Amino acid sequence: MFYVYVLQSRSDQGLYIGYSANLRRRITEHQHGLAFATAFRGPWRLIYYEAYLEEEDALGRERYLKSGGGRRFLKHQLRHYFAKCPPLQAVRVEHSG
Repeated sequence: MFYVYVLQSRSDQGLYIGYSANLRRRITEHQHGLAFATAFRGPWRLIYYEAYLEEEDALGRERYLKSGGGRRFLKHQLRHYFAKCPPLQAVRVEHSG
């Protein structure tokens, strides 16, 4: 399985969109500051993920979620969550491995 996921920083409410073949390991890395792109903004909360059988499909979805249309999709999809925990305006778009 390949996963596309969205994290929200509990310290600044910013979002991080990433991709991983091992979601549990990757979330643990984010939580313990072992992921360079997110180490300084934790702790993190996993707020959304999707699973794919094909890596190329997951990578394509990650690219989409990082686009303007993808951000609009997430805003609509997670509207009830964001009503309680609004994100920063900008979504971080670094790539994770």
